[in-house]
Amino acid sequence: MDRALPLVLDPTGHARPHEEAALHSAASATLVDILGVTAWSISDPAVLKSLLNDSRVSKDASQHWPEFISGEITEKWPLALWVGVNNMFTAYGDNHRRLRRLVSKAFTARRTIEMVPRIEQITDRLIDDLVKADADEVVDLRETLAYPLPIQVIGDLMGLPEDTWPRFRTVVDGVFDTTLTSAEARTNTMALYAILTELVAAKRATPGGDITSVLINARDDEGGGSVLTETELLDTLLLVISAGYETTVNLLDQAVTALLTHPDQLAHVRAGRASWDDVIEEALRYAAPISHLPLRYAVEDILLPEGIVIHQGEAILASYGAAGRHPNLHGETAGTFDVMREDKQHLSFGHGAHFCLGAPLARAEARSALPALFNRFPDMSLAVPAAELEPLASLLVNGHRTLPVRLHLSSTTG
Repeated sequence: MDRALPLVLDPTGHARPHEEAALHSAASATLVDILGVTAWSISDPAVLKSLLNDSRVSKDASQHWPEFISGEITEKWPLALWVGVNNMFTAYGDNHRRLRRLVSKAFTARRTIEMVPRIEQITDRLIDDLVKADADEVVDLRETLAYPLPIQVIGDLMGLPEDTWPRFRTVVDGVFDTTLTSAEARTNTMALYAILTELVAAKRATPGGDITSVLINARDDEGGGSVLTETELLDTLLLVISAGYETTVNLLDQAVTALLTHPDQLAHVRAGRASWDDVIEEALRYAAPISHLPLRYAVEDILLPEGIVIHQGEAILASYGAAGRHPNLHGETAGTFDVMREDKQHLSFGHGAHFCLGAPLARAEARSALPALFNRFPDMSLAVPAAELEPLASLLVNGHRTLPVRLHLSSTTG
């Protein structure tokens, strides 16, 4: 890559607004540095959507990324796990279609619908626990609601023993932490696979109706009855658990933050002018839970509208956060949270062949949690100025380290 010097993405997440502005002001493809690896960041929504649906773009590093094939990436890059796993996240072509068919058997629309009463039950219990706080106590909503709801939901779905949830949370957080060194990332990966291996062994010994058991026994009817290999099984469990958990945590975090910092928008919801679905879709657009998702690769040279050429083998970064707030799609108000916005288009769950299978579940959890929370605590407010909320230590995900609020219990509980 011999073009301009790449924009170095801040691994701590603090420079996200600056980076987003730089991506918006540049061409549809901008060279960026991701912890020492150079890639083309795509933030223009139309171009990104096109590339996400383009057969000339692969997610399989083992076939289409020369730096990975040579062994250079696995030796030095803290995010090697993201591109080295063997599941539908990194698969291409027929192999991706095979893996997605196998996983789709577990992630059916019916299963999501059947989970709604359980989601509501967990939500009610967590909010009941919040009422027990002292009247003037500052409550961390990320810790008390945004985290435990999706981790309990995914725990139920996957058949994770409750005593493993804290360990899963720690290692999954490590997968998204871009401040870890290569050695720390490798140690975290080893701990993660140890837990996954334990889970598979337990489910083989005592299968149930959970997704882990379904995946162990899944057969691809269109592929001659093939099953997931052991590596594919473990890596698929990693994908389902991490994606089904971290994305929803940040969706809840950002939706609550947006409403508390935009009381006029909350008023629209309370007056019936906007729905909670409007809130969810606008939150997904305005503050995408995943800012940047590594990586894709050009299978052949790709010519973009401005005459930029992404050469065969070069890496591509889907910059969902910047795409959701891009003025090319949403005009001058793209950076404004507006639940009344007519067009709330976003790519926060991806597009095309790799569209997130868990999107309906994430939306269902937000649809349960947000109205329950704001109905129970109508006077809730942030306990610190919004500018003091610390971002997660990640260039990949978009959330806060903590979400401190005051529930103002004396005015809501009588």
